Amino acid sequence: MSYPANNLPKFSVDFCVWQGAATNHSGAMGRSRNAARREKTRPHGKLLAGQDTNTKGVAAAAQLEVNRNRTSMTNRPLSLAALAILSLLLAACGNRQDDAADPAQPIADETPAELAAPAAELPADETAADQPLEVVEESDAEVEPEDQPIILARAENPAAGREWQFVEGRHYVRLTPTQPTFGGADKIEVAEFFWYGCPACYDLEPYVTRWLEDKPADVRFIYVPATWNRLVALHARLFYAAEVLARNGDLEDPKAFRQAVFTEYHQRRNQLASEEAIRGLFERFGVGAEAFDKTWESFEVEQNLRKASDLARRYGVSSVPQVVVNGKYRSGAQEAGGYDALMEVVDELVERERLR
Repeated sequence: MSYPANNLPKFSVDFCVWQGAATNHSGAMGRSRNAARREKTRPHGKLLAGQDTNTKGVAAAAQLEVNRNRTSMTNRPLSLAALAILSLLLAACGNRQDDAADPAQPIADETPAELAAPAAELPADETAADQPLEVVEESDAEVEPEDQPIILARAENPAAGREWQFVEGRHYVRLTPTQPTFGGADKIEVAEFFWYGCPACYDLEPYVTRWLEDKPADVRFIYVPATWNRLVALHARLFYAAEVLARNGDLEDPKAFRQAVFTEYHQRRNQLASEEAIRGLFERFGVGAEAFDKTWESFEVEQNLRKASDLARRYGVSSVPQVVVNGKYRSGAQEAGGYDALMEVVDELVERERLR
């Protein structure tokens, strides 16, 4: 590093002065050590008169040199600190000189040449505009007319093609919607609504008995007693108590007992209008008082009475006898045209349900 003669930096002069001071300090230290060695090697004993004066002068000079060395040693740390600061300044000036000598290099463009270059344009298809467009049809199938109705597939009803003897609305009534049945849906249910004191029910009884002899296996027949008033409801309780006693084995012949109830009312003029009169009839058929009392107001009898009343309301039964087939069709002797005709209507309605 060089500077012009007329523009020398200040720190160079300071450095020279500091270097001379360091040289003087080193020489003083050396002279002091030499004087001390000579003093130690001098022989002990009396000094001559001439020697005493010289000795005092040498001692004074040595003491002056020691004081000067102490002063130099005291200032030595300051000189070392100044030397360190000067070294840092020289290093900084050297860096600035190098930076000034080397111009800043431009930052390299890290963008790849492929990205920097504009995207090459694809060559246009010169013949595309001259070629006619070809329309490709999706299907060669014939187009159906828009006004053609959509026909939904449906299963054939075997009963639709048959000629039926009896007409809905004249010989029977269709219940809408279809109502629940007393039993399960595993069989076609035929239910007769009756009352023991009804003369028509008494007349219909033999027709029903004959029909039951040839009843199909897929048909379930049940009696449903009416519950309109106190006497009719009392006879309905009699009916369901007889069913429970017969199932428990306390009533041995339920068919004969049923016929006996009709006979008591219509031939013997015994209306069975009290619990005591009904108890006496059961005793005649071998039912004990304990079994009768246990069954007469049992939970099962009460439940069956509620179901009978509910079905009569659902089926719209307002008179007896009435026959309901599978909770869907209702008919009677008056609508069908007689008792024989009524049983034929029942057979036809059962067949409709079977083909459904």
